[in-house]
Amino acid sequence: MAAGGFSTKRLTRVRDVLEQYVDDGYGPGVIGVVARRGEVHIEAAGHLAYEGAGARTPMAADTICRVASWTKPIVAACTMSLVEDGTLRLTDPVDDFLPELANMTVLADPGGPLDDTVPANRSITLQDLLTCRVGTGTVLALPGTVPIADALNALEHRGGSGGIGLSADEYLRRLGDLPLVHQPGERWMYYIPGIVLGVLLTRAAGMPLEDLLRERVFGPLGMKDTTFEVRDEHLSRLATAYAIDRTTGLPTAEGGPDDVWVPRAPFKEASSGLVTTPEDFLAFASALLAGGAHEGRRFLSRPAVSLMTSDHLTAAQKAASTFVCPPGFYEDFGWGFAVGITTRRLYLGPSVDSYGWYGKYGTAWFNDPREDMITMLFRQTDTGWKRMTVFQDFWTAAYQAIDD
Repeated sequence: MAAGGFSTKRLTRVRDVLEQYVDDGYGPGVIGVVARRGEVHIEAAGHLAYEGAGARTPMAADTICRVASWTKPIVAACTMSLVEDGTLRLTDPVDDFLPELANMTVLADPGGPLDDTVPANRSITLQDLLTCRVGTGTVLALPGTVPIADALNALEHRGGSGGIGLSADEYLRRLGDLPLVHQPGERWMYYIPGIVLGVLLTRAAGMPLEDLLRERVFGPLGMKDTTFEVRDEHLSRLATAYAIDRTTGLPTAEGGPDDVWVPRAPFKEASSGLVTTPEDFLAFASALLAGGAHEGRRFLSRPAVSLMTSDHLTAAQKAASTFVCPPGFYEDFGWGFAVGITTRRLYLGPSVDSYGWYGKYGTAWFNDPREDMITMLFRQTDTGWKRMTVFQDFWTAAYQAIDD
């Protein structure tokens, strides 16, 4: 038995899962991280790209990956550091920092016309942003069927593809001109709250978001490769991102074969803009699992981490909320401050009360306090919302290796 309580023999199944994923053609490469009680195993299979220079570079612990929505929990942790030093308060209205969202109106009918509104019952708070209970977010609907869905989609793409060209201030002004879909605090709605939170942080701290994250999170945790923009000297370690072509079903490199980085709209950075490495993100995950301490230094208090990683959704809010995951999502998950909380264990994998999240390009991370265990899977292929068996296979291999 290894120091972390793993069976050395059984741990080989983790690598088997990763190699099978690559052999089956689901991606050019993949990295798995399994850590427990200070024992860390990082396994990699395949290469950074299907073709080109990256096709000759193996995936490794220092491979730079786009982690999309993993950005949100990092920003949430930074937010908690501002709460701890008194810059922000969780229950305060955001009106002072985000006047564009003061005195909001709310749709009388979520599917009805945009001019049929009622006043918001209360102001939006910082806690609403952290828990995705602002009252607006992703609305799934066919074009032309739900006015607010069309309006939010138009805002998302105003100024060019993906909103590139809009400033954060302009985005927020336009968002504030639209009504909320639901009353603040009423239900969980994804995506937009994370963007808005980033704008609030830059205004509250008086500095660019990346500088703030470097001061509060990246620096204290030694996350040297975590950034919004990869420096030229590190591009050789950046894995190519792919999306599945809906017509052919084949993976295509995002932005074309000559583009190693797709430009992002600046207002989206706080929601999905970061790149990181398995080594860097392991430092962040380990610090949360240790209650906010890393290598003898504290970056967050234990109570702050506990609050961040607790389920804040009521049963009524879960029943009223919708998400792009398959039906039944809320029977198994809750939501903390930008992290999903496992509330029911259905298969060999993270225990109840585990917390973490997924990313657009196929990343999955969960901390398991009951097992003192961290699992992370790094893929770089956007398969939409198609369920991939590799997640469950990876967790099965990791958890069946526990031997104590």
